[in-house]
Amino acid sequence: MSRVVVVVGASSGIGRATARAFAERGDRLVLAARATTTLAEVRAECAEVRAECADVDVLTVPTDVTVPGALEALADAALDRFGRIDVWVHTAAVMAYGRFDELPERVFDQVVRTDLLSAAGSVRVALRHFRAAGAGTVILTGSVLGHITAPYMSAYVASKWGLQGLVRTVQQELRDSPQVRLCLVNPGSVDTPVYQQAANYLGRIGRPPPPVAGPQRVARAIVDCVDRPRREISVGRLNVLLRAGFTVLPGVYDVLVGPLMRAMGLSGRPTVAHDGSVFTPNPAGEAVRGGHLPDLRQLLAGPASAVGAALRRRLG
Repeated sequence: MSRVVVVVGASSGIGRATARAFAERGDRLVLAARATTTLAEVRAECAEVRAECADVDVLTVPTDVTVPGALEALADAALDRFGRIDVWVHTAAVMAYGRFDELPERVFDQVVRTDLLSAAGSVRVALRHFRAAGAGTVILTGSVLGHITAPYMSAYVASKWGLQGLVRTVQQELRDSPQVRLCLVNPGSVDTPVYQQAANYLGRIGRPPPPVAGPQRVARAIVDCVDRPRREISVGRLNVLLRAGFTVLPGVYDVLVGPLMRAMGLSGRPTVAHDGSVFTPNPAGEAVRGGHLPDLRQLLAGPASAVGAALRRRLG
């Protein structure tokens, strides 16, 4: 029996890959994102991967998750069309680069509103229905940056740390409802367009530091959570190592993270200050991949020298 799956943030990156992955399984989909034209493209992609089906049931609902009542309206649309919701996936996220004191307050607040408060809103709406139904799965996408920190990404890091705390708290509250599950998928670096789409007040375009995973890998982890729900899943070869270094050797971590971020997490391409897609979607920049994986050799060229220089300054 096919499930009814809501995917919030389905227009790009992990959300778009996740929509395709559920379509391949024959699930009925409710796809939500800000850009109407992009949603139509994703619906067509889902129909294509299910070409053997006579009728692909995909509902698209243009949704700005930061607008009050938008998530409730999304749930109502799903129920009107399908009569139930089995899985709710929230992947919507935006990003901003800049030193904390130089990042406009309105940009910081909007990133937190999108990445943390809207995720909380999704959990609230989904749980209302799942508790009444007696079962259901909520899956959120966090980040390894919910366990560690990195300079120039204060709003995103604050959001992901907040999301980590929210999920753990709600999981404790759900112990009396074993058939209602809340899962958190924490990727490391992923090849998505979010870096190019980010607001930027730093002067250099961001990029995912290596090693970089494909969004389809994260999508598979999300789909797997439906069949085998887990409290938290880490996707990324270095996630455990980064968390260990942050916790066990905080002084060393703080010495190295700045040079490594500048060498590996920022490109050499300059940019003027801009808001990116934080407030308004950019359909032209939305895709499954961000085109970062082919550049891994270039990304790996500078880290060793950056680490060496940082250690020499530390020991000098």
